[in-house]
Amino acid sequence: MKLGLTLLAAAAAMVTVSTAAYAQATLQQVRTRGSLNCQVGLPTPGFYALAANGTWSGLDVDMCRAVAAAIFDDPNRVQYQSVTSAVRFTSLANGESDMLSRTTTWTAVRDTQLGLEFAGVNFYDGQGFLVPRASNITSARQLDGATVCVLTGTTTELNLADYFRANNMTFRAVTNENVNVLVETYLGGGCDAYTNDKSGLASRRAAFPSPNDHIILPETISKEPLGPVVRHGDQNWGDIVRWVLYGMIEAEEMGVNQGNLAEMQRSTNPGIRRLLGTEGNVGQGMGLPADFMVRVIRHIGNYGEAYERHVGANTPVGIPRANSLNALWTNGGLMYAMPFR
Repeated sequence: MKLGLTLLAAAAAMVTVSTAAYAQATLQQVRTRGSLNCQVGLPTPGFYALAANGTWSGLDVDMCRAVAAAIFDDPNRVQYQSVTSAVRFTSLANGESDMLSRTTTWTAVRDTQLGLEFAGVNFYDGQGFLVPRASNITSARQLDGATVCVLTGTTTELNLADYFRANNMTFRAVTNENVNVLVETYLGGGCDAYTNDKSGLASRRAAFPSPNDHIILPETISKEPLGPVVRHGDQNWGDIVRWVLYGMIEAEEMGVNQGNLAEMQRSTNPGIRRLLGTEGNVGQGMGLPADFMVRVIRHIGNYGEAYERHVGANTPVGIPRANSLNALWTNGGLMYAMPFR
């Protein structure tokens, strides 16, 4: 009996050691490589925009940059991989990238059956429809019999079918895995409406030659919680991405931003001190320095700064945050960080 218990304990210890070693695998690979491999989508204003000089920017891009800042104290140590919806999960699962930050909806099947893990929500969205203003369509219920452009291999495609079936309506889908092809088809009159997350509709419309010639219909036909994704199994890496996101949200709630960071590092507020690593050591359990969030805020800012910089009301995308789900929970929204302690 004693021998059996001893062997069992030894086996458990070996599992613990191997699990701990595996838990550091992605972080070690990123450090050894010297850069983070981060998947984004095809260039889209506000979320992952590509400038003529090859520089990426956007709300989802800032998530990649924030993780790189936490690890390297340098947000530019990112290798971006621009992928279509159809291949994003395979590319992440097979190790081609370290994380996915690409307006991706958190669903049960994706979270449990694809070998992936969602690390939080950085944008709450919902699916809608874009139509030409000249069509005089003012409601999605007027789309019975319409031709609708939709990305294939997405929840968007499934939601479209569900909505029309639930409302006893018919439609014909025009599908493609390349959003640029779909947008060109829509602008060329190849479909009556284009459907996507409303944030995606707003960002695409902002880049149209005549944005005011197109309207987003009022109906929101789905829940689309969008957030960064990592491979399942490397819990430490998932924790890093998750707590970088939470840290940006927590920083906004506590009033910590790029402009006052130096002052806040001298704060006596226990919550601020824990967030910035001047008290306690949240980063230690993830293999990060105590001041990893100082790095993130210095280079990227808090969540609100990133939001307003890329998709806020004063940007071409123009998605007001006030009174929306993306407002802080203290302002009636859903943005809520787990406690730093």
